[in-house]
Amino acid sequence: MKKSISRMTLALGALAITGAVFAGHHAMDDKLMVKGSNQDVSTGTVTADSIMAAENGWLVVHRTNKNMKPGPVVGHAPLKKGENSQVTAILTEPVKPGQMLMLMLHGEQGGMKTGIFEYTLGAKEDGPIKVDGKLVMDVITAK
Repeated sequence: MKKSISRMTLALGALAITGAVFAGHHAMDDKLMVKGSNQDVSTGTVTADSIMAAENGWLVVHRTNKNMKPGPVVGHAPLKKGENSQVTAILTEPVKPGQMLMLMLHGEQGGMKTGIFEYTLGAKEDGPIKVDGKLVMDVITAK
């Protein structure tokens, strides 16, 4: 009887720990975010004010428009797990005042090399992070 109770206690303890770990990971997903602000990009860079990432990954800058669909990638910068502030990406092509940019959180999963940005539009390598089916991103307008 004592062995049975001990095993049950151990099993319940394991379930409680598993639940706590899952809840902690899910809570981190709820906090994932990208925050930017409209800014002058004439120097060839764009900066996200704040980013919360669940793992090492990428700030990816996509062109977009009033339809709010991600377009071609025009810049990226590495991110560390956790809170990131003032993350600056170098733009790979000119962006004119009035054009919209989508600052998006991408992961480091699925690629061939860690630390090398491998995403192309629609690919799975280093792809976008979604929470409840929604992209983690913010849209800004170039000044």
